[in-house]
Amino acid sequence: MSLRLLSSDPSDRGSQRCRLGPGLMSALGLAPGSPLLVSVPGGSCLCTAWPRADLAEGFLQMDLKCCSPGLLAHPPAHLHLDPDRLARAPCPKLRGARVTVVVQSAEFKRLAPPRLVHELAKDMLKGVRVREKHVINLEDFDTEIRCVVIESIDPDSTSSGLITSKTGVEVVGIQTLRHHRSQLQDQQIAPLGGLEEVCASLREMLRLPLLYPDTLSSLGVSCPRGVLLVGPPGVGKTLLVRTVVREVGASLVVVRGPEVVGSRPGESEEKLRAVFERARSAAEEGPCVLFLDELDSLCPRRRGSSAPENRLVAQLLTLMDGMRRSDRFLVVGATNRPDALDAALRRPGRFDREVVIGAPTAQQRNAILSSLCARMPVCPGVDVAELAQRTTGYVGADLSALCREAAMNAIRGSSKGSGEQAIGTKHFHEALKAVRPSCLRSSLGRTEVTPTSWAQIGGLDEVKLKLRQSIEWPMLYPEAFVRLGLCRPRGVLLYGPPGCAKTTLVKAAAGSSHCAFLSVGGADLYSPYVGDSEKALAQLFRQARACAPCILFLDEIDSLIGSRSDSQTPSGVQTRLLSVLLNEMDGVGLKTLERRGTDKILLAEGAEENRTQEKLDCQEVCNKDVMVVAATNRPDCLDSALLRPGRLDHIIYVPPPDQQVRLCILKMCTKSMPVDADVCLEELARKTEYYSGADLENLCKEAALLALQEENMEASVIKHAYFLRSLDNMSPSLTAQQIQSYHKGPR
Repeated sequence: MSLRLLSSDPSDRGSQRCRLGPGLMSALGLAPGSPLLVSVPGGSCLCTAWPRADLAEGFLQMDLKCCSPGLLAHPPAHLHLDPDRLARAPCPKLRGARVTVVVQSAEFKRLAPPRLVHELAKDMLKGVRVREKHVINLEDFDTEIRCVVIESIDPDSTSSGLITSKTGVEVVGIQTLRHHRSQLQDQQIAPLGGLEEVCASLREMLRLPLLYPDTLSSLGVSCPRGVLLVGPPGVGKTLLVRTVVREVGASLVVVRGPEVVGSRPGESEEKLRAVFERARSAAEEGPCVLFLDELDSLCPRRRGSSAPENRLVAQLLTLMDGMRRSDRFLVVGATNRPDALDAALRRPGRFDREVVIGAPTAQQRNAILSSLCARMPVCPGVDVAELAQRTTGYVGADLSALCREAAMNAIRGSSKGSGEQAIGTKHFHEALKAVRPSCLRSSLGRTEVTPTSWAQIGGLDEVKLKLRQSIEWPMLYPEAFVRLGLCRPRGVLLYGPPGCAKTTLVKAAAGSSHCAFLSVGGADLYSPYVGDSEKALAQLFRQARACAPCILFLDEIDSLIGSRSDSQTPSGVQTRLLSVLLNEMDGVGLKTLERRGTDKILLAEGAEENRTQEKLDCQEVCNKDVMVVAATNRPDCLDSALLRPGRLDHIIYVPPPDQQVRLCILKMCTKSMPVDADVCLEELARKTEYYSGADLENLCKEAALLALQEENMEASVIKHAYFLRSLDNMSPSLTAQQIQSYHKGPR
């Protein structure tokens, strides 16, 4: 029989009573007034057992006079408890107790004599059964003392006891209610994964000025006043601040940029002054951190002379310059747009240090996924390292969404009757299709690649091998590349006649290597406004670097870039795009936000762990750059500066299919077609000289359509005659002269 938890009776408020049925009291051996410990999700409550007025069984009501800190902030409701959650709790008389008093306001804490607080607390605790590390709710007394935290009790042999008039009560500290609640919120923060080094750096910057201000004063230097966190959205800037503040033991005052902005003149500055005053008052009872989230919306770059945001920026500068040495609080700002901030903020004396949190590396993604999966019922067969390799470009928020989607897939599978409760590899693979990197959601060249395998492309074995060497091998064998001092090529150019599977080869390479894939054409880049095309191409490279390793596919690059020697206008848009492309491929212009991970690498203990971490580190070294893959059927129109090693390293000729390759293509195209037994693909391969792969695929389609036409839509097989008739109606798209021109190669 389960017990339904109801709200406490108003007449029992502040009495520490627990109402339950007399039958259950008898089964537990409880007399009226016996101490009882009730365990609920999130904590426990110490109370005294009393029978219900209506003597009904199956119900439980308890007054939260003495309970765990989390239950006081979030009282349990709508719960069903097992009777074994109720246990007797002996409460002998205590000789002493050490407590922390929580008061309503900072003014009362500052003005009230300590002896008065001690006498009030001792008088209100008289006759109360207490438990170590529990909170005693004293709001019913209508005083400035709101609650008392039991730090320890004497004797140590018991965890619960009764405070009498002879119990010695020692007040070890006085806190305000706001400070107490902020500490409770910080205890519920999830553990960090992959940000240990950044966390240690920020912890050192916070701990020194907050906990050791006199040490800096003795050295004749001033305390750092501000720290600026810079990083793309979702990397964990806010979570990092909350975690470090909890470890340091400081209170946190959080302000988001839009919360301060007001409608009437002067209101924003007034709110900002109030925020600093609140942080100053919170710092009087201990170290405090003022966290300004989305700082770029609060203090953008000043442009005009009378803009309202200019006054707000000036007010923040004045407040940060007016911070006294006695103010024991630190200002921490966070932004993902550091270039949008006013330059006056980013100097020593205001935001002294800037901590850059880049997109997580493969090793950091492994740590983040391990931290997230530790709280989930994950199957032992799930390879977290393999997931880390496949989630290039994912930040912490993306990985959290990935795990949540995998859990939802497991729930859907269990609801359909499979009975699986654990999260397996297949659930994560399905989640990877639904959750994409947030850095690519608004990307210019984002493309959904149709799954294509190497086996679906007939022939071209030598071309496939060269592409796999350039794209797949650095991903699969990074240790070998590092051992031989090799790095991934920056670019690959595929050139050859039209219709010979250049684009299909690139799609197969992207699918087999599990890289991010961006494809862009002239229509995506060209703009009627001067400078917009170059800006779009630079933005495309920035987004590609954020999710590296990434393949950036430039199809028909001859129409996109061209050659400067053939250009009629030296300052035309093609020439400017070529200049941007050359600079980006050389690595010029790496932005601050594009940093990845940290300089140092922490290795886990254990040989197997070390091998996994070493492989992830080698992958990060080999695949940190964007690979540009270009395709063209007019290589003579490309600029010579683009074709040198270091830019387009590998130039691969994709030849037209010979007879053996044409036979492979015909077998591939007719694999899903019901062809008649008299169809001779070898004969068709001999008769289709100068036919490209696209021509051969079209030949099979035309033969199928002709069969439907001749047999009045009732055809069940495709006969050889239909292939021959379709062949008579078609002509090859390639010529001997055209093929001969490609043998010269790009100039």
